[in-house]
Amino acid sequence: MNQTTSSGAPARRDFLKVAGAAALTTNIFTGKMKGANDKVTLGFIGMGAMGSGNLGYGMKVPGFQPVAVCDVYQPYLERAQAQAKKGGFEVKAVKDFREILADKSIDAVCISTPDHWHAYMAVEACKAGKDVYVEKPACVYVEEGLKMIEAARKYKRIVQAGTMQRSGAFFKKAKEIVQSGELGDITFCHTWQSGLARKEGEGKPPDSPVPAGLDWDLWLGPAPKRPFNENRWGISPKRWSTFRYFWEYAGGAMTDWGVHLLDIVQFAFNEAMPQKIVALGGKFYVDDDVETPDTMLATFQYSKFLASYESRTCNSTPMFNRGYGTSFHGTKATLVVNRDGYWLTPLGRDAGSPVEVVDKELRPMNEPHWQNWLDCIRSRQAPIAEIETCVRSTIPCLLANISMRFGAALTWDENAKTVLQRDARQYLKARYRKPWKLEV
Repeated sequence: MNQTTSSGAPARRDFLKVAGAAALTTNIFTGKMKGANDKVTLGFIGMGAMGSGNLGYGMKVPGFQPVAVCDVYQPYLERAQAQAKKGGFEVKAVKDFREILADKSIDAVCISTPDHWHAYMAVEACKAGKDVYVEKPACVYVEEGLKMIEAARKYKRIVQAGTMQRSGAFFKKAKEIVQSGELGDITFCHTWQSGLARKEGEGKPPDSPVPAGLDWDLWLGPAPKRPFNENRWGISPKRWSTFRYFWEYAGGAMTDWGVHLLDIVQFAFNEAMPQKIVALGGKFYVDDDVETPDTMLATFQYSKFLASYESRTCNSTPMFNRGYGTSFHGTKATLVVNRDGYWLTPLGRDAGSPVEVVDKELRPMNEPHWQNWLDCIRSRQAPIAEIETCVRSTIPCLLANISMRFGAALTWDENAKTVLQRDARQYLKARYRKPWKLEV
């Protein structure tokens, strides 16, 4: 395989070769250790739907002490303060995340902002000596993800990603079954989600004045300067945030759902990376002003199997009787897993009904995920969704979007951390609006 790398990358690549080999072992992190009775003080950045959820999870884990919340939208700040107070915590509220990072009394931060802020804030938090919980997808550009890993290693930080399914019992069991050989030789994996979108989608609202209490320029941050638009901002109590359907801020369903679903494939196969990626998609039905597709199909070729991702938002017929999930297809059996349970079906006419496990007590993911982060902050060992795992699950999704948007089949060079197609390398690099700079 061609080992050519992008310009300026050798030093980082050599570092990542060493760090990557050790990333998932224990005792690779050093730094200040917290005792079992020490409270870990937390600052929460981004208090939308995910931020509110994460504040709720953090408050339920003994040992965490929420002390600050941050958002560029004043009504969300007020809501977060009220939520914390109801949970028994008094927190300060600030608009600018840099105030959170500069506060030496804060041990760790949770980043639940729109995707285009994840990498910058995570890197800066590591530089400020704080441990980090950052939502998925890890990043919007491949280069950002590599720098997130580099920052975690350089500053010896515990960085947990929001791929919380890894902490769920159903998914841990699925990994165990895959690795046991019970499915036989696995040559195909499938990930999917389905739904039925409205023809008018999110509509076509015109650009409009910035709402009261919103710092729109700080919301945009490193993204290009744009006039305020309701869909670009995407905040509404009646819908999931629509910023994720614009390329400058996120990657559509591929990086929203796809990262979660494909992450379980890579979890089960010990963080393997695909070698080739190709994807097709488009807006075939929905007529609105968002940019990402309503229908998409991506294929990932790993060394010993194929995996696919299907985003079918204009037809809600389930697959394997499930509206979403991850499936593993082996020569002896098929395994399907999602947040509701797992289903194991042996091959052959006499196999009978699938072995079905849907025990409600096995469903919790988020609170165990936060507990794992706390435990690792104290022990300085690698958490279950250590940032490199999320970056590795995010990169194939980013490459699938690039393949679809620019009509190119891509080959990932794991050693060089880039694609072999030189013309596509420009799309891997972060594009930040001044004065923002991503520097480790």
